Formats: sequence, C-alpha cells, structure tokens
Amino acid sequence: MASELDPNHSEDYPDRMHNCLCRECSNLYEAEPAQNNGQRCPVCASPRVIEHPEITTLSIAHIDCDAFYASVEKRDNPDIRDKPVIIGGEQRGVVAAACYIARTYGIRSAMPMFKAKRACSEAIIIPPDMAKYSRVGREIREMMREITPLVEPISIDEAFLDLNGTERMHNACAAQTLATLARRIEAEVGVTVSVGLSHNKFLAKIASDLKKPRGFALIGRAETKAFLNDKPIGIIWGVGKVTQKKLIKGGVRTIADLRQLDLATLTTKFGVLGSRLHNLARGKDTRTVNPHQDTKSVSSETTFNTDISNSNDLERHLWMQCERTSARLKAANLSGVTITLKMKTARFQTVTRRITLKSPTSLADTIFKQAAMLLAREPAGTEYRLIGVGVSGLIEGIRTDPVDFLDPSAARQANLELATDKLRSKFGKNVVGKGRALKR
Repeated sequence: MASELDPNHSEDYPDRMHNCLCRECSNLYEAEPAQNNGQRCPVCASPRVIEHPEITTLSIAHIDCDAFYASVEKRDNPDIRDKPVIIGGEQRGVVAAACYIARTYGIRSAMPMFKAKRACSEAIIIPPDMAKYSRVGREIREMMREITPLVEPISIDEAFLDLNGTERMHNACAAQTLATLARRIEAEVGVTVSVGLSHNKFLAKIASDLKKPRGFALIGRAETKAFLNDKPIGIIWGVGKVTQKKLIKGGVRTIADLRQLDLATLTTKFGVLGSRLHNLARGKDTRTVNPHQDTKSVSSETTFNTDISNSNDLERHLWMQCERTSARLKAANLSGVTITLKMKTARFQTVTRRITLKSPTSLADTIFKQAAMLLAREPAGTEYRLIGVGVSGLIEGIRTDPVDFLDPSAARQANLELATDKLRSKFGKNVVGKGRALKR
C-alpha cells in the first residue's frame, strides 16, 4: 500500500525501482524502494510524495469528499473553520455529518444529537442544506467527468472512476490525473477529497479511507492478499451487522479467517452473498464502473424536538420536507411519479403511505398536496416524532406537471415555484418563504 509515511514495499516488490508521485505538482519520477522516505519532490520540494511500483498501472479510483457537509459550511463561513461543527437536527435529531475537529470528541454520523451535544457542548450545530450540498456535489462530479466519462456516483459526495485508457488524453497516468483533480477541487470548489486507487472497486474504496482527510492511497495487485489478511471482516463493503455476527460466531474475525472457508461452505451459509465473500476475501471484484447507475429515490425527513399530534403543525413540517425533497430533485435534474409519506409514532412505529401519480413531478407544491392527502387519512390525535416524504419512480428532467384545465391556478403555481427557485438560487434559500411554512 502506498503511503507518504511508510513507503517500504520491499516484501511485496523485491529488487524493483519504485515510481514516486508528487501530489503538489504531479511530477512522476523513479527512486529506490524506501529511499523516498522523508525526501521532497525534486521539482517543487514538496514533502507530499507517495511511492508505489504499480502507480503507473492502476486505474480504478474511489474519490470521497472529506466531511463533505461540514466542509461546505466551513467554506461558506470562515469564522467556524477552526471550530467543531455538526450538521444535523436539534435535540432529538441525529448527526448527519461531523467535521474532523468534532470527531475528536467521539462524534460520528447517525449519533443521536443529544449524545453529540453532551460530548461537545461547544459544537456549532447547523441544519443540513441538502440543495446546496447537491449543487456542490454536482460541480465536483462534472470535474470528474472532465477526466473520464466512466464516473459512477455512489452518493452526493463520493464516486468511482475508471481511468483506463485516459493516459493519452491527459498525457499522464491515472495517479497523476487524480492528483491534479484533487488539487483542482480543493482550489476551485473549496473542499478537500481523499483518493483511493487500485485494480478494482472493492480495494479502491478501502484505499480512499486509509489516509483521510486529504489522503491518497494505493493498493496494488501484488500486495492485495497480504494487505487484506489482518483486516476485520467489517471492512467488506455491504457486510452488515447480522452477517458479521454470524461470521464471528463461527470464528471468522479477519479476512484471512474468511479465506479459510471454501466456496461451498460460504454459499451454504450465506447464499449468493457467500460467493461474493469468497471473491472479496481474495481481493477479487469483477464489478465495472457503471456511469448509468440509477438513483432510486429522493427524500427528506425530520425528527421533532417534541412529539406532535396537531394536524396544522404536522402539515407545516411536512411542507418543509416537501420543499427539501423538491430542491434535491431539481438539483439532480430528476422527477418522479410515486410520492411516499413516512412517519414514526411516539411509540417508534414506522408508518409509510404512498400514492402514484399519472405524470412525474418535481414540484414541491404537487408533492405536498399528495403527501398531505395521505397524512389526512391517518387517525386524528396520533402523536408523531418524525415525518418525511420521498419521491421514487424517477426519470431525468424537471417536470412541472401537465396543464390541468380543471385547475387553472395549477400553471400559475408552477410558474411561481420556479420563479421562487430562481430567487433563492441568486439570493439564498431564505429570501422567499411560503405561508404554510410559517403556520403555528
């Protein structure tokens, strides 16, 4: 594994010259194994040099933005740059993201907010602005697509890239191109990324987590099995708590332990997953980078500070979630036909209701009208602790709904919403508000 701190690969690559890459100027040069440790780039004198004998041949990358939501907020407000920042709801909400300073207090994503505040009382808590994060994420994805058409987004802030065959286009190997891209994202967007580079998606994703933040790590073919040996089985992407418990119960704690189980045993215990475990334990992953990976749904939800039963209060919170969902749809250039209302009662019972429209929409007003109709069917007086709305059955394009001759005001409402979107895009999301969001 390539590292700026531990460049010695002599056990995996004996008697071979190593290629060295400067992350500050993308200079590529050769050096003896381990001799680069502590040295600087001969061109720009930067100490940010990584080395690896396979650095010019690896082409599958995973790029992950560092503490993305918090980084965007710090970018937009330099006064909080050196302070612990948490993105999430107040009191009974959960942590959506935490900056690296906040993480030193033990704060992690999905942690209940009351625990996070207890761990770091001075933390600055900011409600998530998903529309803004989507815009920044889309800007970064466009930069990725400038270096290769094979970009597979996994979420708003991470993606796989296949740079195989791009060497002639950029006159540089994949590692050089990625180093240049990471610098460009930091300079032009104002957030940092960590890069993992390997020979398949499984290992590239593992590599991107190794040196965060602002990291760049490589896992080569020759070192794959040795690298994986002592890693816990939880490092395998997609292995959940239930599977981990089953494996641990059978004495399997590391990937080396997992490798001792044959294919027949694994498939008997885990079915199709068993075959995947067998291959990944050996560092094999045949999945390709798919630039056409579809988003299945777009949603938003909120947990209340205190339980709510009043229908007007529920509708007010529902409207805000509909606006957020609509903003995310528009930011992703998507519309959908199925509206799903999600609620969680005070007794932690989850309730979901859905309705399918005749035509796709991305309008907040349309989403709200359908979700509010579903909400009205629920028993009056029920106390809820959470409400949310989602849109699925997605297609590309922002749809403002077909003309409704029975409701002449619908077209005016659609035009008003799009005009409001433009104002918010130019002057900020709080420049215009809607009456139903202000009801008490």
